[in-house]
Amino acid sequence: MRPSDLAREHGLSTQAVRNYERDGFIPAAERTDSGYRIYTEVHAAALRAFLALVPAYGHSTAGRIMRALHDDALDDALTVIDRGHSQLLRDRETLDAVRDAVDHLMAESDGAGAPGRSVDLRSRSAGSDTLTVGELARRLGVTPATLRKWEDSGILAPERDPLTAYRVYRASDVRDAELAHLLRRGGYPLDRISTVVQQIRTAGGTDTLSGALDDWRRRLTARGLAMLDAATHLGHYLGHHLDVRTAQGPGPYR
Repeated sequence: MRPSDLAREHGLSTQAVRNYERDGFIPAAERTDSGYRIYTEVHAAALRAFLALVPAYGHSTAGRIMRALHDDALDDALTVIDRGHSQLLRDRETLDAVRDAVDHLMAESDGAGAPGRSVDLRSRSAGSDTLTVGELARRLGVTPATLRKWEDSGILAPERDPLTAYRVYRASDVRDAELAHLLRRGGYPLDRISTVVQQIRTAGGTDTLSGALDDWRRRLTARGLAMLDAATHLGHYLGHHLDVRTAQGPGPYR
């Protein structure tokens, strides 16, 4: 196959295919005596796998998976995949916890006739112990500076230790941070996240909040389905990959 043959199947440019080879997303091609690349079904399967991984895990992570495979680091590739599934599960659990809170808010509003009053929100993702800024940052996989930025945006409102003046994140703060992290990955801007967090704190505007959560659930469903599709393509490519490695050992694919 020529670069144009691989590109045509996916509506790509031939330069994109060459770039994917350069970046290690597909195996290195052999060359003719005149310097032209020669691609095979192995390369076609690799390209299908990479492009299927992108909507499931993101461009950067998809590239890490493919490069790990081509470096014969199968366990590393599987670890990255496992982390993606773990994150998806955590997102689902956080979303369910927030949805429970929204249902609780709506019940409180209907029963008490006071939609603006503060209520105690439940969250399975937040424990009873307090966390420092560093501990919360590690829990979420973000930097302390990110948490301080969320605080400046009105998303977080941690208390201060009276002796040290350090930030103290309680269960409700952790819940708000988990919600902010969830929505941030969903592409929501900080000002909208701040509004959502304020709504869930005060039980006001739950229709808007419910809409945001419904949208995020659809995104999680789409991502889960993309992971299933990616697993199919990756498994198919891995069969080619291992066959070639067994037959030839390290080196260019033929």
